[in-house]
Amino acid sequence: MPLTPDDIETLRRLEESLWRAETRFDRAYMERVLAPDFFEFGRSGRRYDRAQILAHSGDTIRATLPLARFAVHPIGADAALVTYVSEVAYGTVERANRSSLWLRTEKGWRLQFHQGTPVA
Repeated sequence: MPLTPDDIETLRRLEESLWRAETRFDRAYMERVLAPDFFEFGRSGRRYDRAQILAHSGDTIRATLPLARFAVHPIGADAALVTYVSEVAYGTVERANRSSLWLRTEKGWRLQFHQGTPVA
């Protein structure tokens, strides 16, 4: 079945939740959202696996929401590529092109892969 407007809004809400400290650093929440074999190529160029992401604790995330240039690109009935530009303040504002691969499972949408690439 094709992606519905509800699917797109759910993916937006899920993606933005990863930029909110109250959900990003809630381990139980992140265990539900991340696929068992999730991995990420960070903006820094480093590779992170699920265990590393779950182990990370933090506090404030100074990200601009809603996410700029947010788009959902259907890959199939149960897969979507989400793209956007992140803007995060670390003294200066750092921008990155972001892409996330989301898969629909019997438990809902799960994040399979994420990548951040600095904006030139």
